[in-house]
Amino acid sequence: MNSEFIHRPVLLEEVIKFLDLREGDKVIDATVNGGGHAKKILEIVGDSGSLLGIELDSELYNLAKMSFPQSHNSRIKLVNDNFAEIDRIAEENGFNEVNGILFDFGVSSFHFDQSGRGFTFQKDEPLDMRITSNGFLSAKEIVNTYSEEELYKILKDYGEERFAKSISGNIVQQRKNKLIESTKELSALIEKSVPDWYRHQKINPATKTFQALRIAVNQELKNIEQGLKGAIRILVRGGRIIAISFHGLEDKIVKKKFKEWEKEGLGKVLTKKPIVPSSDEILINVRSRSAKMRVFQKISILA
Repeated sequence: MNSEFIHRPVLLEEVIKFLDLREGDKVIDATVNGGGHAKKILEIVGDSGSLLGIELDSELYNLAKMSFPQSHNSRIKLVNDNFAEIDRIAEENGFNEVNGILFDFGVSSFHFDQSGRGFTFQKDEPLDMRITSNGFLSAKEIVNTYSEEELYKILKDYGEERFAKSISGNIVQQRKNKLIESTKELSALIEKSVPDWYRHQKINPATKTFQALRIAVNQELKNIEQGLKGAIRILVRGGRIIAISFHGLEDKIVKKKFKEWEKEGLGKVLTKKPIVPSSDEILINVRSRSAKMRVFQKISILA
């Protein structure tokens, strides 16, 4: 892994403000990535506070371990695991009752820029897209083995791709002659499957298909559902959950779940509208432009 990877935490000031932490608090960063949010959280909770950082990608997990100074070791526990199992992970590491939980969904800049796993159509890489290889099918396996109907459903449901039918049909036709093994091959096929006007839109015609496959490969939406369910159980009364989403499907799940909890009397949604990055932040980090942050505060202990 390239040690020059730079992690820019999204909505850092807003996260810290809405977590509303005190010295001595226990916090979980469920998607620790490069540790940008976690380092700031540790500053605030002080020597008597502690943080559990969860990271699914083993390369990013190792990067996070290297990025924290030795002085932090007694206050931070890092685990290489899936936040979908957050309540189990918390119990195993003594974080049964926590004051704040942060989810920063999606994939890291590292996955696009340096992983070499085919997350982007802008590079010619093997068609993999797995954040972890543990029990997950690669994008290559899905593209080359799923039925046309299954592929269509993935592209339509997870990518909201209007030309899902022609793309899935062409995938099935092409793989009869040769397996589709690289991002370049898939991207070229998508180009041939859409009308000329669609190729000249602001967004690359491969964007939605790649997003859809990545979500399917890593079971991202299912993980969000499970992670949120586990998080509310281990949050103390008065504690807060922050969820940062990067596309509409993620945000929809978060919004729905927070509203359900509010109706059930578990607490209140603190963000009636999602918080988005400032124009200044987007200038510094263009990938933050699609971020939406929602916050829920637990009041009842009946979760």
